[in-house]
Amino acid sequence: MPKAPTPRERVRAEFTREIKDAARRHLAEHGPAGLSMRTLAKDVGLVSASALYRYYPGRDALLTALIADAYDALGEAADAAADPFDGADHADRWLAVCRAVRDWALAHPHEFALVHGSPVPGYTAPEDTTGPGTRLPLLIGRLFQEAAAAGAYRPLGDPAVPAPARAALAPLLDRLPPGTPAHLVVSALAAWSDLLGALALELFGHLARITTDPGAYFDHLMHRTGALLGLASPAASC
Repeated sequence: MPKAPTPRERVRAEFTREIKDAARRHLAEHGPAGLSMRTLAKDVGLVSASALYRYYPGRDALLTALIADAYDALGEAADAAADPFDGADHADRWLAVCRAVRDWALAHPHEFALVHGSPVPGYTAPEDTTGPGTRLPLLIGRLFQEAAAAGAYRPLGDPAVPAPARAALAPLLDRLPPGTPAHLVVSALAAWSDLLGALALELFGHLARITTDPGAYFDHLMHRTGALLGLASPAASC
């Protein structure tokens, strides 16, 4: 049984949440480049920025925490849409995940921009963000693997991955279980790319004069993406 946190630990955890909430408000108002430890310290009632460094040793450490939180929150939303899976159409399952990711992005546009927008000047993400950052693409990969196992993955045309592309993906393929089909990995990566691209266009205002119903367009686009990449219902593959 895990040990209960002490009162001091609970106070620290609560104040850490307060700091991150204030930092998210700063992101919404000024963007990541405008995140100031001095201003943030004042907002949470600290007399100086040096007191804030007891919680985060600098702006980059705070950004890393915010990025990890955003990736995790996005991953949790996608996970909740994907599971439990009761044998529903695999294409519909993919669409449910896409809708959940879009809902989260629309509700947290500044956090989406933090993790999927322009790089923050002067900031390099450390290894701490790798695990949270791969939650969504790994989930999409699992969707494609499970569809393939159920006979519901039927890629159009020749799915073979040319040698140069396979070599380019070696850092990823080498970390996957032996025998994982490269074409399945490429399909999952393409689905992830299409999903993020569609959301970036919408959230960053590029569809404003193109569609009167972004949600309907998004649903159609993601359904089309799934179909083109080979997702089908189990019955359709018989």
